[in-house]
Amino acid sequence: MQHQPDSALGRFVNELEETFIALILGAMTIITFINVVLRYGFNTGLIWGLEATSLLFAWLVLFGMSYAVKVTAHLGVDALLNVFSHRPRQILAIVAGIVCVIYAALLMKGAWDYWAPFAGLDATSGRWFPTGFENSRDQAWYETVDIPMFDWLRFIEPVMNEGESYEKLPRFIPYAILPFGAALLLFRFVQATVQVVRGRRDGLIVSHEAEDAVEDVKHMNAER
Repeated sequence: MQHQPDSALGRFVNELEETFIALILGAMTIITFINVVLRYGFNTGLIWGLEATSLLFAWLVLFGMSYAVKVTAHLGVDALLNVFSHRPRQILAIVAGIVCVIYAALLMKGAWDYWAPFAGLDATSGRWFPTGFENSRDQAWYETVDIPMFDWLRFIEPVMNEGESYEKLPRFIPYAILPFGAALLLFRFVQATVQVVRGRRDGLIVSHEAEDAVEDVKHMNAER
């Protein structure tokens, strides 16, 4: 069961996730294919190919975790929930939603605090929830291992690297998916919890992999 977004923001996030997931899968496929052809056909390869596909896979996972909340693709155990009637089930789903929102908020804080120094920004203060910002060591000069710097991105060098040239792609660019992905996850959990409160959704997770598998093979058993 999928829930269509009911707001302009929801539709924008939905299109953003689907577009980037498709682009990332396409880029991973193309890079891997080219590397295989170069390696076995010409005894060479893209030096930066492995690192690029690894980073793209991380992007895919972090985009996918929020999108899976939207399409209810995450798996969960609801044996205990099914014992209760509709109203207690809804209350428990709301409690679970609040817990997930808190978890996503903590994850976003941790993701920002990890990424911010690579972008020359300040990390948040506070052990659990942000209480402000505090100075953190500027790590904007950190580069990836093999991925070359793109010429069209060199306008960032005066701002991020004190005018010095990057030889490789700076890490803050691929690492930016950490706070962004966590923010998407927080948005999706808030959206899902609101839908549960409004009665438009039974729970955060409604996928039943085992039942779906049984339905898929039922016709096979009927033909025997």
